Amino acid sequence: MNIWQSMRLAWRELGRNKMRTGLTMLGVIIGVSAVITMVALGAGASAKVSESISSLGTNLLTVMPGNPRIRFGGMAGTGSTLTEDDAKAIIRHFPQSVLAVAPQARGGVAVKLRDKTWQTQLIGTTPDYRTVNNSPVAQGRFITQSDVDGRLKVALLGPTVVSQLMAGDSANPVGLSVQINRVPFRVVGVLKTKGSGAFGQDQDDVVIVPVSTALRRVFNRTYLSSIGIEATSKSGMDLATDQISRLLRQRHHIRLPYEDNDDFSVRSQTGLLETFQTATGTMTNLLAGIAVVSLIVGGIGIMNIMLVSVTERTREIGLRKAVGATSRDIRLQFVIESCVIAGVGGLVGVGVGALGAQLLGRAFQTTALITPQSVIASVGVATATGLFFGIYPAQKAARLSPIEALRYE
Repeated sequence: MNIWQSMRLAWRELGRNKMRTGLTMLGVIIGVSAVITMVALGAGASAKVSESISSLGTNLLTVMPGNPRIRFGGMAGTGSTLTEDDAKAIIRHFPQSVLAVAPQARGGVAVKLRDKTWQTQLIGTTPDYRTVNNSPVAQGRFITQSDVDGRLKVALLGPTVVSQLMAGDSANPVGLSVQINRVPFRVVGVLKTKGSGAFGQDQDDVVIVPVSTALRRVFNRTYLSSIGIEATSKSGMDLATDQISRLLRQRHHIRLPYEDNDDFSVRSQTGLLETFQTATGTMTNLLAGIAVVSLIVGGIGIMNIMLVSVTERTREIGLRKAVGATSRDIRLQFVIESCVIAGVGGLVGVGVGALGAQLLGRAFQTTALITPQSVIASVGVATATGLFFGIYPAQKAARLSPIEALRYE
């Protein structure tokens, strides 16, 4: 008996007990669909974050205050060690490796236009922020160096802020006066829509003002939240990082050992991207590994049903052997039956998983990315599971003695 005859016979036998065959496939379907859904959501989230981070540029450096090694009271981003002079010194000392520097002072503020008020994020910065952070203008203009030097009370609004303050009003906000923490500012521009950021934050819910104005007239402080730096090239980022670190250690009078005593940290956009991709990859693999457990459970169900099938068809096996079927024919028939159950269940599971990934993606407002590799791997693992768990029942059937099988009641 060749393999095609065995497959036809396997289909016929499985068709005799459609309900039992369907329930046996259900374990495989659940396992494969879970793997497809988890991997698709993980890959989609990773791709979205990677796109968001890459859109800011691959040669971007960020200097954060505080030492990231200190876990209590000194986390990076919470210190008060970076100043405007630090930012000016960086661009002044390293014009060959640093293209632009954008100091940033951030904080929550209340913006009021007429009778409407909106809580948002204010960023005090310089004209270089437009290129360093890829923030083009849709209407009006960006802040200028004269705005920074004169500490002028001018502001750019993000699209979300405009929509909240001017709901139902299509008028251009440029030229209007708004109050930021009760300080009047003149709107000089509106930023282009950027959408959600790498970690789900609304990048359009922001107000940009000159850094000098933010520090002296809004926040009443002298230190920065961070310094954004655009290196001249991706290959020169390591050099720029070393130069900036040496300069800040000298300016802040940092003593050895530097890594323990640094009151700042320099992060690269490329390093952040690689770190996040590694983290999301690990999490996706973990979730997929958990889902694979369902496949193993489904495989055990296949083996259980195949053992029941061997017992039910003992006389049939004896009759087939009596008329000339070899042990290989019997073994092949049962292995094919288990592989068919797993393979068909795997294909159905791919469809169910793809649908589930799309539905969950819409529910959680994220992207579900189904890759060919995940589909091939899932169906392959499902079929291999059927093969593995079908071997023992097939061996048991092949070893039956024809005489004893015919006498079986």
